[in-house]
Amino acid sequence: MNDKLAEAFVGIDVSKDTLDVHIAPSGVSLHETYDEKGIEKIIEALKAASSTLIVLEATGGLEVRLACELSATGLTVAIINPRQARDFAKATGRLAKTDRVDAAMLAAFAQAIRPAARPLKDADARALEDMLNRRRQLIAMRVQELLRLNTAESKALQKSLKTHIAWLEKQITTVDNDLNTQLRASDVWRAKDDVLKGIPGIGAVTSLTMLSKCPELGALNRREIAALVEVAPLANGSGKHRGKRSIWGGRAEVRAVLYMAALSAMRFNPDIKAFAERLKNKGKATKVVIVACMRKLLTIMNAMLKNMQPWVAQIA
Repeated sequence: MNDKLAEAFVGIDVSKDTLDVHIAPSGVSLHETYDEKGIEKIIEALKAASSTLIVLEATGGLEVRLACELSATGLTVAIINPRQARDFAKATGRLAKTDRVDAAMLAAFAQAIRPAARPLKDADARALEDMLNRRRQLIAMRVQELLRLNTAESKALQKSLKTHIAWLEKQITTVDNDLNTQLRASDVWRAKDDVLKGIPGIGAVTSLTMLSKCPELGALNRREIAALVEVAPLANGSGKHRGKRSIWGGRAEVRAVLYMAALSAMRFNPDIKAFAERLKNKGKATKVVIVACMRKLLTIMNAMLKNMQPWVAQIA
């Protein structure tokens, strides 16, 4: 029998209460409740179908439980960016949108594109990510309250705002302490954190974000990790037109902290500083230099975690 005929590609549309499954090329569809019983039925059906690859969209965390359950039974799962799914649907003319249609589209995506199955975050990584998200929320609230304080005229309002700002600062400190405690409690995470923070320009927040938001760091090659985070400039040309290349998509939160880390590294990291100077001397634009430094810094972190080696300046 031809191996390709035995392959089964699965798309699952995840919503809060239900799961819609489509298996290609057989065309079998399932509609189950998103609970323990429904997940068990789906796992049983997918095992019977000898699923080759299962594709889910990242849906703000709703997909995590199902992806973990599927992976725990040995099934291969890939979680894709919703933008990829939308672009594929448009390219193939699948303009209708229902849960069943979306599941079929994801199955077709799995069969045509065959996205790489990335390692799922473990429970510690997800808890760490939750705390990082909470830290960002608290900081955003503090910024808003500080802006209000600058325009507040009455003493009563100023007092209220100052009280709330003080409370937010205590909460941020508490979250920072919890983040550090959780990170240092794991031998593996502690070792990775030590490696990353040993790089000039990489601070605690950058290290925490990279470990929780980019668990693939250290497991991929330099081109794959650059493409995953999307710090590899994308071409913009057609015919004789040659537009400016740009970076977009990927993991925006990772890219945001990497941007700040690159700015710091351009001042304090001898390798990155020398690299940036060479690009500037060649007449490269400031944005181009920063993006190049972001990619180089990401490559350095990836290589160091892959080999678990401490930072050694190569400038000499």
